[in-house]
Amino acid sequence: MLIAQLTDLHVKPAGRLAYRRVDTALHLRAAVDALLRLDPQPDVVVITGDLVDAGLPEEYALLRELLKPLTLPLYVIPGNHDQRAPLAAAFADHDYLPRDGGFLHYAVENWPLRLIALDTVVPGQGGGMLCDERLRWLDARLSEAPGAPTAILMHHPPFRTGIAHMDRIGLGNAPAFDEVLRRHPHVERVLCGHIHRPIQARFGGTLASTAPSVAHQVALDLTQDGPSAFVMEPPGFQIHLWDAEAGIRSHTAVIGDFGGASPFFDPEGRLID
Repeated sequence: MLIAQLTDLHVKPAGRLAYRRVDTALHLRAAVDALLRLDPQPDVVVITGDLVDAGLPEEYALLRELLKPLTLPLYVIPGNHDQRAPLAAAFADHDYLPRDGGFLHYAVENWPLRLIALDTVVPGQGGGMLCDERLRWLDARLSEAPGAPTAILMHHPPFRTGIAHMDRIGLGNAPAFDEVLRRHPHVERVLCGHIHRPIQARFGGTLASTAPSVAHQVALDLTQDGPSAFVMEPPGFQIHLWDAEAGIRSHTAVIGDFGGASPFFDPEGRLID
């Protein structure tokens, strides 16, 4: 099974730039084009939050237009820049999303790797939370299929990254989340966004990771008082390859025109030197 993970799209209203500099619509078009050129094609695409920048209906309308070329199965979860009600309304045709006005979390059962999406949003705050209610829901879903290899999708990573300004808006109640995961060793990966960088850490007896943004990246500054800043490093996404024997292996793809693949060997099999 191949999973393409996009994250932190930050789509603005048409004609608006993020931070007066980043054309997030242009970047998302490039990401969609890059996905469509993949061979083999992913089985599913997941978007791990911050689909839009301010949770506005017009942003979600533009987002749906930009995603229209993708005909692959698509699963979305909210991030701290999203608003639950406009997101759910914009994706009204996505039957997996709850319609009860509560948390937008769900389980997807019809793939070899089970997907469980967690809503970590705290309205009006940059940081996230897995409260007791959300953790009870997760524990119940994981208990339903104790033999099923599972990936968890969420926006806020449960580990400290070392990027101080992002850690200040990290995930609340992470130790309780750790305890839940340790009861369920069939969780193979926790796939996150929020940080705009690819990072991996052991957590809860498994591996948790973040993916790069398809637009702007958070500056790599590991000082304790580093400023909140972004850089226009190459955008990217991740491809997660799963099979029953090897589990999940993750590849980070950089979006851009780099001239295509060049051979190591000439037609006679000699190393080109």
